[in-house]
Amino acid sequence: MKLYGYWRSSSAWRVRIALHLKALPFEYAAVHLVRDGGEQYAPAHRARNPMAQVPVLEWSEGGATRYLSQSMAIIEYLDETHPEPPLVPRDAFARAQARMLAEHINAGIQPLQNAAVQKHVGELMPEAGDAAYRWASHWVSRGLAGLEAAVKPLAGRYCLGDSVTLPDLFLVPQMYSARRFKLDLAPYPTLARIDAALGEHPAFISAHADRQPDAAPPQPTR
Repeated sequence: MKLYGYWRSSSAWRVRIALHLKALPFEYAAVHLVRDGGEQYAPAHRARNPMAQVPVLEWSEGGATRYLSQSMAIIEYLDETHPEPPLVPRDAFARAQARMLAEHINAGIQPLQNAAVQKHVGELMPEAGDAAYRWASHWVSRGLAGLEAAVKPLAGRYCLGDSVTLPDLFLVPQMYSARRFKLDLAPYPTLARIDAALGEHPAFISAHADRQPDAAPPQPTR
């Protein structure tokens, strides 16, 4: 399998976690989302994903090359084809809860803070130099507040009890993003606690953005 991604893409990050949790070997192919206007817009990548986004999972099956995009679809495919360890509970209601929490991030937070959205907001309001930052910060803060309330009654060590499940894969990249926006995470103690616990898990350590081969070197502090 080959995963086309970008080190700091939260969507690609989720898939990396799933691949490491399932102990599936994969080749990582970096698609730089900024350099030269964004390598995701190149014809070769558009052929893999017409939406010009990452992640894209590629593999060969039955003599054909297959492509799958969208992190939720990829993760659910991996969970169905490689069911151990399971990422969704067997109980129907708990399974729906896992998807609900993941969608809080996947549909309710991440798209609104996406780099492409920020760029467009900045272009619409060039007179307000920090419009894109304020836009993203508002929606991330609002989304995390709702997620904190939703997770709190369901959490154990992780988002849904004491086993790693689907929403945990979505939470860690989102918390990393919140720190990039320099948001105060004190109002979200449950999420912060779970994020810290997941940070000790080997699969999450291996999948971390800063450990990827295309990660930007850390900036020197002044």
